[in-house]
Amino acid sequence: MSYGGLYQGAPTLHDVVLTNPPFGGEEGIEAQTNFPYKTRATQVLFLQHVIGSLKPGGRCGIVLDEGVLFRVNEKGFVQTKRKLLDDCDLWCIVSLPPKAFVNAGSGNKTDLLFFTKGRPTESIWYYDLSDIKVGKKTPLTLDKFEEFLRLLPDRADSDRSWTVTRAEIDAKNYDLKAVNPNAKNDEDTRSPEELLDLIEAKGREVAEAVAALRAIGAGPKSA
Repeated sequence: MSYGGLYQGAPTLHDVVLTNPPFGGEEGIEAQTNFPYKTRATQVLFLQHVIGSLKPGGRCGIVLDEGVLFRVNEKGFVQTKRKLLDDCDLWCIVSLPPKAFVNAGSGNKTDLLFFTKGRPTESIWYYDLSDIKVGKKTPLTLDKFEEFLRLLPDRADSDRSWTVTRAEIDAKNYDLKAVNPNAKNDEDTRSPEELLDLIEAKGREVAEAVAALRAIGAGPKSA
């Protein structure tokens, strides 16, 4: 397809790539032959294309669905992420809220990746916005990025930001998902036995209170 000559004479390598590839697409064998790491996932092939399209020193900002980050059970996903970390400095990942693109018709959990080609990744700075509530009437707005933009120059740690080393990433088989170590855990970690003991204790308290009220009600009445 010529696209009416739109790309005629365009350079094959680029200084900057900003892109939001399609999510959830599947490619056939013929399309996969053009890529070094085979997978049916359109967005993973697209990431390979972006890496190959950057000049040395070229920069990229890309939106990817979170499945690309955490999936380690498919060879093409792992190989692509390893190439990304070997060929590029993946210096920042922003974990976006669920439904960040709901008004565009996508409910996928997504992340922003920023990387520079020409040097390997030594560490990744993460910023977590995943707890922000987003809906059709409450879109993700620029003010939610104020702290991110303030911390970005120094990639400083905060309740929402942290750094992961390349060694830690390698040990997890290139699972790049943002897991905020500073996030508050509201999960009840008590065992079933502890919960039953608590229920029994509360039951006894209630029974004693009811008995006391009955005793007051059954007391001597005035003449």
